[in-house]
Amino acid sequence: MSTSIDAVVADIVSFDDEPLILVDSDDNVLGHMLKAQAHAGEGVLHRAFSIFLFNSVGDVLMQQRAESKQLWGGFWSNSVCSHPRRGETIAEAAKRRLHEEIGVDADVTWLYKFEYQAQFGDIGAEHELCSVFIACSDAPVVGNPNEIADFSFMSPELLDVALTEHPDNYTPWVKLEWPRIRDAYWSTVVDLLNG
Repeated sequence: MSTSIDAVVADIVSFDDEPLILVDSDDNVLGHMLKAQAHAGEGVLHRAFSIFLFNSVGDVLMQQRAESKQLWGGFWSNSVCSHPRRGETIAEAAKRRLHEEIGVDADVTWLYKFEYQAQFGDIGAEHELCSVFIACSDAPVVGNPNEIADFSFMSPELLDVALTEHPDNYTPWVKLEWPRIRDAYWSTVVDLLNG
């Protein structure tokens, strides 16, 4: 894996007591709840986002989540995923998180939004209305060790195979998002890469 993770100094960018934005299935705001509470039990539906970062040759950045993560620690996932904060648009949050997690500043392109619920044993769950973005950058990636254990760029074809042959290594949301990107939004990815 090609890793550049600064283990000496890293900002803490996720907090159990940060308020998440609770929504209904139509994305109407219902209120706020602390992150730890929103992920307890079967989870409470909240806004979230996922970003797939590509480099100029078309490889996609995959990250291994830090073991300290409450849900799916140590699993491989997409480039960046998180939650918007109060008063932030989803695109603003996506750009912020790209910088906080992997040290990359890039524009993001929104693809689609979907709802899912995934249970992580008796520890908790994700129940998210998730906006999916893509971005492109050749800037050096510097993983925040509070969020990321490892990362690697993969060709789309290699990721296709990995998700089929080793699905248990990956987070549930990436297994939902990547096939949909490949099936319905790949021309948007190609357009972004051809800039």
